Amino acid sequence: MTTMVGFVGLGLMGQGFTRRLVEKSYRVVGFDVDERKTSTAAEWGVTPATSAAEVAEAADTILVSVINTAAVEDVALGPRGLLATSRPADKVMVDLSTTELDATKRIAAALEQRGMMLVDAPVSGGPGAAKAGTLAIMAGGPDAAIARISPVMRDLGSLTHMGPVGTGQATKLVNQTIVLTNYCVLAEALRLAQSYGVDAAKIPQALKAGFAGSNMLGPVFPQMLAQDFAPRGFARQVLKDLEMLQAAAAARHLAMPMASQALTLYRLLVASGKSELDAASVVTLYPLGDTL
Repeated sequence: MTTMVGFVGLGLMGQGFTRRLVEKSYRVVGFDVDERKTSTAAEWGVTPATSAAEVAEAADTILVSVINTAAVEDVALGPRGLLATSRPADKVMVDLSTTELDATKRIAAALEQRGMMLVDAPVSGGPGAAKAGTLAIMAGGPDAAIARISPVMRDLGSLTHMGPVGTGQATKLVNQTIVLTNYCVLAEALRLAQSYGVDAAKIPQALKAGFAGSNMLGPVFPQMLAQDFAPRGFARQVLKDLEMLQAAAAARHLAMPMASQALTLYRLLVASGKSELDAASVVTLYPLGDTL
């Protein structure tokens, strides 16, 4: 019997996820607040739904990938959200979004009162990895829920159960500390190479075997060099995550000077009208400087 999976949020990541699920022979019912995205997803086999509640009527496992915390709350608890289904009990909501920790716990408690379980399972890797099934997935939630969703998640990437609800999102903040500051470091490194007449296109290969080699250097450095800023992920989303990271650090009185500097740079980038460009466009804030 083919497994039915629900999916809410059919943006860049949702498109990758649902294409992968259909490719792996799952039946997928999907919804997005943008009707055009729902219609587009039907082209690769997603059954269209008109609300999150309708998705929950059809599927017991509902994956959610939406833009921000408010959207996650609306999907779960809104008037046409998952709890509006006629039979909420014994369903699992998997939040693949990057969501505020307090809201994650609040949503989990509300779902639990109606017999549903929440797994916070933010991901890293971008739309390409979602489509290829190679994402890093960091999950928080009860053992029973993790056991339920594991077969599906194995087809989407590598899942690590970090602990109870909230630990997936906390791990994603660690991920974002490393990744989002790295965009800024790569931009500085590129300008340094260019200033001294280095063929910057050779940098990823030259550094690949050393400690500077990374999952980001290979794809992002050429992207910056070519000024290819078609969005794999939007600058506005990076800013949202950095703001969330700053708030989480402040709540624990943590000093995070590098992340704070990245936050300032992405505030400038978005304020300059580049919110819809890729995160790599932060390099445009750096002047080239003197060259040899």
